[in-house]
Amino acid sequence: MSTLSNIIRENRFQPADVPKFADKLFYEGKRRRPYLERFFVLLFLSTIIATAGILGDSTATVIGAMIVAPLMTPIMATAAALIMGNMRRALQSLLLVTIGMMLVIFLSWLWGTFHPGVISFEGNSQIVGRVSPRLIDLIAALASGAAGAFCLSRDDIADSLPGVAIAISLVPPLCVVGISASAGEWDAAWGALLLFVTNFLSILLAGGGVLALLGLNKAAMIEVHGTARRNAFIAIAIAILIVAIPLSVTGQKVAREARTEILSRRAAAVWVTGTDYDVRQIRVLGDTVYIAVLGNGAQRPFAELVTAVQQSVGRPVIVTLETVPSEKITSPGGD
Repeated sequence: MSTLSNIIRENRFQPADVPKFADKLFYEGKRRRPYLERFFVLLFLSTIIATAGILGDSTATVIGAMIVAPLMTPIMATAAALIMGNMRRALQSLLLVTIGMMLVIFLSWLWGTFHPGVISFEGNSQIVGRVSPRLIDLIAALASGAAGAFCLSRDDIADSLPGVAIAISLVPPLCVVGISASAGEWDAAWGALLLFVTNFLSILLAGGGVLALLGLNKAAMIEVHGTARRNAFIAIAIAILIVAIPLSVTGQKVAREARTEILSRRAAAVWVTGTDYDVRQIRVLGDTVYIAVLGNGAQRPFAELVTAVQQSVGRPVIVTLETVPSEKITSPGGD
């Protein structure tokens, strides 16, 4: 406990630190127009990069978009303004986040609408990984929000901010929302939007908490009247608790489907033993297990596969089997 107290004491804000810290987050007067120009240019480019990476199922490209994306700054500015008791700045920053969010969704929706290829909502890892957020994503987002606030408060560790931007995804989930909406996949769109909201609220709560712990509100020396600041953070905390409910449900669903897939794969592997077939793919959606096998020749009875899968997973499931004929040809070896 004494170690934590020492860390907080050694990194506390001093009144002299506040102007420099505020300059990182609040762009006012003559600085506002150039900042907004840079913000929207970077947001546009990061949206293009992220959407291309998602459609191309490229993890490296999506990570690049996370680093370029400028949404972290106005979200953290909202948290800092709330801690400092400046509601005008908080509302301005929140408005910028809202406009930026709508712009990202619109641009990705536009690209998805005119995309000439087929968008896979089951085989694309960049989409699948963002449409079913879990409670563990909330925990990671809270830690990332706290890390982001701590990095912003200290110039000597500001180099860690790109890592925080990668850890807490903001633009890619919004791009998935737009892409999903363009394809009419509304469940996927809502799932991705839930991930963004989770990350957004986590930055506000955890980031604001760290800034308060480091004494930003006292160092700013702004006298706060009324309960607006306290009510704002109470509302954020309540929103996070509400968000945690669907995250818990989704997490349980994902864990259950993952377990069903593993057990079904084992049962299917036993079922094809002694035949010329190999298990090509296992996919689970709710209580339906899709199994694809590759090969030719005689198969064991389908009823045996259904029984084996149901006994393995321990509950009734619908089994769908697809047989993909194949022929293996091996060229003769050289002398």
